[in-house]
Amino acid sequence: MAQAHKHPGETGPLILSYMDRGGKIAIGQVADGFGMSKGQLAETAGLARESLYRSERSRAAKTQSRLREMLEIISRITEWAGGKEQAMAWYRAQPLPAFGGRTAEALVKDGKAAAVRDYLDHVALGGFA
Repeated sequence: MAQAHKHPGETGPLILSYMDRGGKIAIGQVADGFGMSKGQLAETAGLARESLYRSERSRAAKTQSRLREMLEIISRITEWAGGKEQAMAWYRAQPLPAFGGRTAEALVKDGKAAAVRDYLDHVALGGFA
């Protein structure tokens, strides 16, 4: 199993702490880091359970892309939320008025991660939620 490549004292984006040396998301590390099983992580990312349990599927472009999108969004709000656990809770449960009350999780599952990132950029620049 690939281990995430972590740099002591690294203050870069959260996503970098979950990348292995080959630039892939280290799924076991993400699950452990958020206190989830791989099955729970798959559900959160909108992936089939097998996508994270089977090595060849866990490294597939679709799987890696979906996990990257999820981690990028969580990384953007970690500081605002007060930590990565709180950011994950926001991602999974906070209704976003600009999207009819849908959560970031629901939007990412529907392939709308770019819209969530744009929304977060808008809010970061002082725009209304």
